[in-house]
Amino acid sequence: MTDAAADPRARVLEAADALFYARGVAAVGMDEVRGAAGVSLKRLYQEFPGKEQLVLAVLDARHAFWEEGVARAAARATTPRERLLSVFDFLEDWFAGDDFRGCGFINTFGEMGAQSPAVAEAARAHKLAFRAYLQDLTVEAGGDARLGAQIALLVEGAQTTAAFTGTTEPAAEARDAATTLLDAAVRG
Repeated sequence: MTDAAADPRARVLEAADALFYARGVAAVGMDEVRGAAGVSLKRLYQEFPGKEQLVLAVLDARHAFWEEGVARAAARATTPRERLLSVFDFLEDWFAGDDFRGCGFINTFGEMGAQSPAVAEAARAHKLAFRAYLQDLTVEAGGDARLGAQIALLVEGAQTTAAFTGTTEPAAEARDAATTLLDAAVRG
């Protein structure tokens, strides 16, 4: 994001993201976001005419955070196989954070997906983009697109399990399962 101190929009997004992620979208009102961001109510509504627009902007920023984090992890790898498995290193680092509360897209979809087609579509687009990314990495590593979709399921399960257990172990467990699947596919 931009320098949040100088940019009211960025301050609102940062405050909304932290509040929504920690407590849920429904539990946080626009006035609370305004207060946390240190902007006037008029300015908040100039930037985001309604809560749905704010939620969509937060999801867009989360998507960028996710893609940047996964890309940084992959950039440290030297082989296609390592690039694919680096996703689990990213997960482990993310799960270790004090503020980890599971996948923001799953959480928001669970709260708003039935009432907001736009929020449901944003969550769906994020998950499909990540699935396609894993499918591409899997093909580069010697597997096929179907295996990439299976590895995406391992990632999703690791996120949910880590949120419930409060540990980083699901990242390593999912990585082990992905390694087993990849080894079987490449041998076969």
